[in-house]
Amino acid sequence: MILTAHQPCYLPWLGLLHKIALADRCCVLDSVQYEKNSFNNRNRIKTSSGPLWLTVPVESKNHLAKVLREMRVVNDGWPKKHFRSIDFAYRHAPYYRQYIEAVAEMLMGARYEYLADLSLATMRFGLAALGIDVPLVLASDYAFAGRKSDLILDMCRQLGATTFVFGSQGRDYADVESFRAAGVELRFQNYRHPEYPQLHGAFIPGMSVLDLLFNVGPDSKRVLMAGNADRALDLPC
Repeated sequence: MILTAHQPCYLPWLGLLHKIALADRCCVLDSVQYEKNSFNNRNRIKTSSGPLWLTVPVESKNHLAKVLREMRVVNDGWPKKHFRSIDFAYRHAPYYRQYIEAVAEMLMGARYEYLADLSLATMRFGLAALGIDVPLVLASDYAFAGRKSDLILDMCRQLGATTFVFGSQGRDYADVESFRAAGVELRFQNYRHPEYPQLHGAFIPGMSVLDLLFNVGPDSKRVLMAGNADRALDLPC
């Protein structure tokens, strides 16, 4: 069983969804510490004025001491603001009508108390829209022990993984020998961001999955994986 893991991210970018697509199961790390100014609660869309950050406001009191699943959303009307920005940016995109109602329902159809629940909902939306059928499990439903590499190894043991897919930054902290001793094979993502037709001038990588969906529509999964089939994973050094 191929496993990967990542923190819950709001309106995720393509690299995260690609990493999940490489696995049989993804563990959502909602039990790690919240990181300010990270992708936990924000992401970018492309507008006529360039990239625009959409940031979900969260309670700031003691936020540096809280894990993600404890972070509360400040419901100050941000869903309507985010939707208006998305609507204005993509109303002339080729596949606007195909996705805009689902986006409206995702953002305004429910009131989210916790950031992790909101970010998880947007991840599920992106995966479903792309046709990526990979189950997501929550780290908070388990008692994984350790930090960084040790935590991932314990996760592999408890979830029965035989292979684990790290992001490219995993090379900086993965204890390769410990995984080998435990019989868990390692791979490291090596994602090459594709170019695709995009509104508002020259192509800019690193946007939310919404940018891909509105511009490319049903061809989005092929574009997501394009150029990555033979070099998506690197062996450990």
